[in-house]
Amino acid sequence: MENALGGRRILWLQVLGLAMVQGSISLTWVIYNLYLDDLLLTLGFSAGLATVLLVIENAIGAVMEPLMGTFSDQRQRWVGSSFPLIALGMIVSAVCFLAIPLVVLGGASLKALLPFALVAWALAMTIFRSPALSLLGRYAFGADLPQAASLLTMVGGVTRAMVPLVSGFILGLGPLAAFSIGTVVLLVAALVLGQVQPNRSVSSSPSSSVVNGQLQWANLPWIFGTGASVSVGLRLLLGSFPKAVSATGFGRPELIMVVLFVVVALSALPCGQLATKLGNRKAMIFGFGGLIVATGVTSVMGTAGAAVLVAIAIGIAFSLVGNGTLPYALSMVPPTKAGLGTGLYFSGGAAAMSVLGSIGEDLSLTVSLVVAAISFAAAAGCIVAKQP
Repeated sequence: MENALGGRRILWLQVLGLAMVQGSISLTWVIYNLYLDDLLLTLGFSAGLATVLLVIENAIGAVMEPLMGTFSDQRQRWVGSSFPLIALGMIVSAVCFLAIPLVVLGGASLKALLPFALVAWALAMTIFRSPALSLLGRYAFGADLPQAASLLTMVGGVTRAMVPLVSGFILGLGPLAAFSIGTVVLLVAALVLGQVQPNRSVSSSPSSSVVNGQLQWANLPWIFGTGASVSVGLRLLLGSFPKAVSATGFGRPELIMVVLFVVVALSALPCGQLATKLGNRKAMIFGFGGLIVATGVTSVMGTAGAAVLVAIAIGIAFSLVGNGTLPYALSMVPPTKAGLGTGLYFSGGAAAMSVLGSIGEDLSLTVSLVVAAISFAAAAGCIVAKQP
């Protein structure tokens, strides 16, 4: 895609590099979540420790994401590149990820190290996620950012669609093989990103409407609040939907979840194009509206056929929202603070997940869906209430 002056509006090769990083993050979290309980039980820990660890990891992420994003902004300003920090973070994360099954293989003698190894890996992941994904603002003009972000949404949809289909296979590999694969994928993603000239940017790319302005501190709470609201809404809706499907009498709710995420992957690019034409905020409002309606319908689904239709609706609305979140965060800060904006969005999500995990997610289906709908409405309110 080119602009009227012949310059490229989206650097697709660089966006593809970011998509690989996003895919590696998703894959390692899938492996981690699949094995977490088993690893703890193998060394004699209570399965309840998994919940405690996730709360701690999210709390750490809430603090570290904006800090590392800010640090990457400073490195970009001082040395002209944040990629060394990203590469270091991915390498450290890969080493920590592989250390987890090695600690387990060490048996009782290394038992005390396992909780620290698990938290260390989660901490290492915060080193590079915000700095890496903030690079999206360099790779597309502001209006085209949702279209660029759609590639990341598509990768995330494909990864999550595969989980119910391959989880048995991944568990069958055993922890050492599975974590080794995740380690290799992280390192390959870092290598690929480094090879596609990650410091390039589209010419005269005003990825933020405050490109020449100072940081508006009043914008920051809205970024954080949007991240928190979106995370709570999606976690509760996607966690409740399989239960609602089971209530219809359909015995394989995981298959309808596959349909949902396949729709996310297939609709990501068209939804990105739609957001480019309508404007990102308007597209996100449509997405939140669709999620609120789908949340209400989920509570009254009567058949598996209806569940499939609702899954399709959720998938499309998910894409509209997912494509827009990073562009929205980037639009609220100057380009020189892209890491801070991205980090604050992820910080809001992590803080919300820490609170949700600490109070417990064993809510009734009705309560979960009501809170999800309220969260989506709150996120839409954040988008509408504060313009950059």
